[in-house]
Amino acid sequence: MPRFVRLYVEDETEFTDELFAFVTDPNATSRNARPVVLELNDLAPEIVDVLESMILDGVEEREYVADYVHAVVTGEGMSDSPGAQVQ
Repeated sequence: MPRFVRLYVEDETEFTDELFAFVTDPNATSRNARPVVLELNDLAPEIVDVLESMILDGVEEREYVADYVHAVVTGEGMSDSPGAQVQ
């Protein structure tokens, strides 16, 4: 199924930094009060779900968050992205 809506992110690096800070914040109260998380809870709660899974998995490297952000922002690597090869 094609993507009808795409998340627009002004600065992928800054967005990644904010989400990595969420993933690595040891305090659940401050983690969930971050402005980016509050906004994502309204716009795209499934992103927060994935980030919470990263917390449970013990992700500590920024590159994993960056790879996820890049896929979400660009659609790269997703099977329904424009130009994706279906096998």
